[in-house]
Amino acid sequence: MAYDTVINTEEEEEEMLLADGEPVSPTGQYFNSSVLSISVLAIFESDIAIDDSPTMWTLENVFLPIHPRFSSIMVKDERGVRQWKRVSVNLADHVNVPVFPAGLQTYDEQTRDYISHIALGHFPATRPLWDLHIIKYPTKQAAGTIVFRLHHALGDGYSLMSALFACVRRADDPSLPLTYPSSSSSSSSSLGAATCGGWRCAWRTVPRALSVCMNTLRDFGWGLLKSNFLEDDRSPLRSAAVGVEFRPVEISTISFSLDDIKQIKEKLGGTVNDVIAGIIFYGSQLYLRQAKSTTRGSSKKNAERMTALILLNTRLSASYRPLQEMNKPYSSDPWGNNFGFLHVSIPTCSHWDPLSFVHNAREIIKAKKRSFAVFLIAKMLETIRKLRGAEAAARYIYSTLQNTSMTITNMIGPMEQMIIAGHPVKSISFLTVGSPQSLTISIVSYMGNLKVTMGSEKGFIDSGLLVSCMKKSFQNILKEATGK
Repeated sequence: MAYDTVINTEEEEEEMLLADGEPVSPTGQYFNSSVLSISVLAIFESDIAIDDSPTMWTLENVFLPIHPRFSSIMVKDERGVRQWKRVSVNLADHVNVPVFPAGLQTYDEQTRDYISHIALGHFPATRPLWDLHIIKYPTKQAAGTIVFRLHHALGDGYSLMSALFACVRRADDPSLPLTYPSSSSSSSSSLGAATCGGWRCAWRTVPRALSVCMNTLRDFGWGLLKSNFLEDDRSPLRSAAVGVEFRPVEISTISFSLDDIKQIKEKLGGTVNDVIAGIIFYGSQLYLRQAKSTTRGSSKKNAERMTALILLNTRLSASYRPLQEMNKPYSSDPWGNNFGFLHVSIPTCSHWDPLSFVHNAREIIKAKKRSFAVFLIAKMLETIRKLRGAEAAARYIYSTLQNTSMTITNMIGPMEQMIIAGHPVKSISFLTVGSPQSLTISIVSYMGNLKVTMGSEKGFIDSGLLVSCMKKSFQNILKEATGK
């Protein structure tokens, strides 16, 4: 997207402005509560050395006008209800340029440690809930690194990534918009329903409706049990430590070719997301086996109960919409937090066939898609908020996260290279931080690659071994599926 995507007429500007006193959304209150403080790190690696001279102009003229929440703080009215209040933004308070020791050839360790440090930080209540970190030191992968830290109360990943992508231009031709991978999936079932007629169509619809009802009841009931009573087993991927969200995070990344992922998909069927889930599940099992065999005195008992919490986009559109549309009143895809979560049991295939993990992931996710549990959970959280307050709903979400072994979320990124303030972006990644879990995994596509970012509990999870196991998982699945 070019910069002119955030330039609006006076009428549109008036539509976008939030009046002081607009209530904070329920999800915004949950994610910025006494028990939860969830943020998103968006990491841009630059192809060239970073010149930070355009920073203030870009923030003031491009970033801040995107949405009023970037210039707002949370306050409470006389009834204790949280609301957004517009304030004057001192940009110098939000921009950080760290200084590392001089004389090193690369600064990989310092950059990782710095990002890990800011992942634990909290936003002052007196300033808007975002900041920018400009790391002007080279690593083995990039000439410099730019990190946006944005509080999840501002919006979901869809909203926040839309905002950041509005701050960039397409490198090959700034006048053209960025394009994104197609998220279309097979629609044979819907086409079949559309072309069938009369009683034949009815007979097909009845069992499908019964299946949806059964899946919904099962998933909703299982979610209640998992959030309230059934805690995952302790394992090399889950310390179950109290206050794990306050412990240092080790951030590691892996890149996979999107073409390779699509080849696996074509051979095995399903979707790209099915393949990614299979790779993560198989890699997790490889890590568990390896970690137990190398850890002195470790329990030989297998973790029989391991669950991934998968975040789902509940918007009508899977692709990014123009920001003007998102900011309009009564938009079909409005700015904010519009997502749900579902519990997915991590398969433990005893025969260790790599492809079985993809097949199992496909069947599990397919059944989850035929369920309305995510909407029932949202309604239940709203009921808890109305009856017991936002803090009670936040505690329920905290328990949901705490009782599972990992969170998995994914986003789509541009297919073309982009530039931000004149800097070609070599790679992008993002990570959700502040969750009471030992492991969070985020995936984003960019320029034909999938970047998998893992935030693991430092000192508990061996991040190097985990990366190695995920690479081995991908290689084994690719070899078995395509012969490569």
